Amino acid sequence: MIGLYWLLSYGIGNFMTAYVVGKGYGVNLQVERSKNLGARNAGSVIGKAAFLWTLLGDLLKGVVVVGVGRLWHFEEWVVVVGAGLVIIGHLYPLWLKFNGGKGVATFIGVGLALSPNLFAMMIVGTALVLAVTRSLTLGMVGGLILYVGTIVLTGHLLVYIPMIIAIICMLIKHSSNIKESLERGK
Repeated sequence: MIGLYWLLSYGIGNFMTAYVVGKGYGVNLQVERSKNLGARNAGSVIGKAAFLWTLLGDLLKGVVVVGVGRLWHFEEWVVVVGAGLVIIGHLYPLWLKFNGGKGVATFIGVGLALSPNLFAMMIVGTALVLAVTRSLTLGMVGGLILYVGTIVLTGHLLVYIPMIIAIICMLIKHSSNIKESLERGK
């Protein structure tokens, strides 16, 4: 049953909301602007409604996976693996040759569903770094660092290793954005 849940989690991650929203508007987001299948690109290319639909769909993926894991009464570590897999599925969807989105909205859904208190640290870290750098990308990096730091400080490292792996993959996907934000700040 656990294996099925994990497979389902990765499969749900493979549902690319931006792909569906783009097709609904007659746009292939894989060839537009950043070529990324995420809310930001959907909003840049199509508009606010596309941004909101994509954000909502990608958030819900994370919430659904955590919710199903809890509904099926799995231990927390099993649910956290599922949470990491839904993010990995979004970043690297099999049906799109592992070229998906950047995972932020799915991470937000997962983070809120897993532990709102822990996710609050993500918000605090993002807000603090954003206030100093005026870069949402660098703010997100700061938020992720505080999120992981809080996991370590609260003694939940072993349970949350799958989330930390997913966060590292997200940061790799964002590497060009991070580099660009750092260069602008010089």
